[in-house]
Amino acid sequence: MGQFGTEFCDHIAIARYENEAWQTPSIEPLKPLEMHPAAHVFHYASTCFEGFKAYRWSDGKARIYRLPDHVARMQKSAASLRLPVPDAELLTDMVVSLVAHHTDDIPLPPSSLYLRPTLIGTLPNIGAAAGPSTEATLFVLASPVGDYFSAGASTLKLLVEDEQSRTTEQLGSTKTGGNYAAALGPTLDAKEKYGADQVLFCPNGDVQETGAANFLLISDDEIITKPLDSSFLHGMTRDSILRLAAENDYKVNERNFTVSELLELSKTHEAALSGTAACLAPVGRLVYKGEEFKMRDGEAGPNTAKLRKLLQDVQYGLAPDTHGWLTEVS
Repeated sequence: MGQFGTEFCDHIAIARYENEAWQTPSIEPLKPLEMHPAAHVFHYASTCFEGFKAYRWSDGKARIYRLPDHVARMQKSAASLRLPVPDAELLTDMVVSLVAHHTDDIPLPPSSLYLRPTLIGTLPNIGAAAGPSTEATLFVLASPVGDYFSAGASTLKLLVEDEQSRTTEQLGSTKTGGNYAAALGPTLDAKEKYGADQVLFCPNGDVQETGAANFLLISDDEIITKPLDSSFLHGMTRDSILRLAAENDYKVNERNFTVSELLELSKTHEAALSGTAACLAPVGRLVYKGEEFKMRDGEAGPNTAKLRKLLQDVQYGLAPDTHGWLTEVS
């Protein structure tokens, strides 16, 4: 398989919102979308998406991870952007139908099928900067992906940014492309200047998240992470890890903490980024005001590896799904 997200299955699920109603969805061959150059999405960024995975177990059936939760989060994103909100049943059926169509194309664990539902505003109106798109297209892409850690769990370096925010507070918990665009420049600058992989945004010293993942501090008996608010994305992997950690004798401490405290805790805690692609990616070093700090010994920590395995065992069918996180596709 090529680089993550660059290979696609040959069909997509698609539905359109026209005349104040969602039209019947269909499974169609993958091809470029035809849109008017004045489509709302091109000019006013009326777009949101989700990202999650389906796994094919040894019994040949596919399981989709936390599908209802991703559908609900996409509905919230659509509402915040004033886009037509897809019915939960509509979007769920689109995802399940596409996965069923491509079950045989899903590579076995630790590989998976990455799913990307996307909603875009298609109203042809370049005068609608202060108005919503009353037409929309909803589609689901499917991309076979390999194991993020196939080359080994190398650690990440993060630049600690204590002034800039990742995005605006009112859109922080919305999964929209504009948030990623806002983080792109600072991330590339950090890579060029410091060799950093990501930027950890900590506006006014408040430790929040990176451009594409939630941030966790992990010790042998504790997890510390920022409590949910509207300033950052409410990650499903974050939630899953916290719930599994609590069941395995870790104290889960959702609280605000500062950059100063982060640097002090770096002596005793591992750090990890949580997200769909990597599950839990270990952080080895922080860069702050030109100085580099190791997280513990700078290597991938045992607690990060333990928690990642706890989650992946559920996803791969090696441990029971006691939370009802998996949707079986027959």
